[in-house]
Amino acid sequence: MTNHILIVEDDQRLCQFLASELQLEGYEVTTAEDGMSALEKVRESSPDLIILDWMLPKISGLDVCLRLRKTGITSPIILLTAKDEIPDRVLGLNSGADDYLTKPFSIEELLARINARLRHLHFPEKSDILQFADLTLNSLTREVFRGKDSIELTAKEFDLLQYFLKHPRQVLTRNQIIEYVWDFDFIGESNIIEVYIRALRLKLETNQSPRLIHTVRGVGYVLKNLV
Repeated sequence: MTNHILIVEDDQRLCQFLASELQLEGYEVTTAEDGMSALEKVRESSPDLIILDWMLPKISGLDVCLRLRKTGITSPIILLTAKDEIPDRVLGLNSGADDYLTKPFSIEELLARINARLRHLHFPEKSDILQFADLTLNSLTREVFRGKDSIELTAKEFDLLQYFLKHPRQVLTRNQIIEYVWDFDFIGESNIIEVYIRALRLKLETNQSPRLIHTVRGVGYVLKNLV
């Protein structure tokens, strides 16, 4: 089955180049030049993956991400941008993007990230429901509950929690987390994992719920119940 990829890019030369390369790789490709057109084409064609420029006419790539996720569109989104600071990466990922690629980039790296995202798409997890203690995660509906309380998570927070739930009581290193959740290594020393762990803990520990994600100093993190 041929995968369908939507490219949303207002730079016509770059858009044509990407479309040609992806078609050579065997993908079906649709293009859009602005945010409004992107939303329309997603509704019309339901692409398997979306390559989305951050800076777009009419509606920004971030707003496109937010609108798609709010309407239940779960297609993987790779965000393209010249913004390369950590706060920009966090903002992009929290808006619903699954991956983040800074310009200029190599076509080989983009293809590798596309392949990684489509692998997750075509080889779903054996179990759709993951549970630990009073924590429940539904991989299909992307719902999370702590007891009877629903917990709203960003796309990356959900992916991070899902990874912990797949490996309960196992100490996960920073490198393992980055490889699974982000599919690539950040350059240099980044506190991106700490930022997401802190945000996840705040949401999971409301109503004085006991901590489940614990720090293993000098190694990584572990999901375990100390009670």
